[in-house]
Amino acid sequence: MSDMPANVRGVAVTPRGLLLEAWPSLLRVAAGLYWLYFASQKWQGVGWMRSVMVATAHSNPIPGLHEFLTSVVVPNWLPFALAQAVGETVVAVLLIVGLASRWAGILGLLLATSLALTVAFAVNDDGFRWLYYLAVLVNAQVIVSGPGPFALSRFRWVPAFLR
Repeated sequence: MSDMPANVRGVAVTPRGLLLEAWPSLLRVAAGLYWLYFASQKWQGVGWMRSVMVATAHSNPIPGLHEFLTSVVVPNWLPFALAQAVGETVVAVLLIVGLASRWAGILGLLLATSLALTVAFAVNDDGFRWLYYLAVLVNAQVIVSGPGPFALSRFRWVPAFLR
């Protein structure tokens, strides 16, 4: 067998070549499934988020952010909870199908950063806290690596603003 990789539909086929080529797509879909899991928790209602927001606001140690959470977010918890639910759903759908992946990654990065700076401080388990910190890194990697070879944005009929 030769060391030269064979090309099948533009993807190098070697033991590592296929995985290396598909890695951005696999990471993008995994990030989309992460956001889909958290979004689906809010589809039946967001009333449970009020107590989380109150606890988060009171335990947040960051000056300025603590005051913003207690004086703006907690009294107006419903619009913030709905915005979080809609944002997570949009990011999940766009990342899973591979449309506007970098823009979805930016929105995911903003959502993950807000969770890392707020909800992560209300969690007492340090291991669980890293779930929020790693979401920041994964969404940043999606922005850098793009949609990968297996995405709807690769089709020519997709408008440019969704690529």
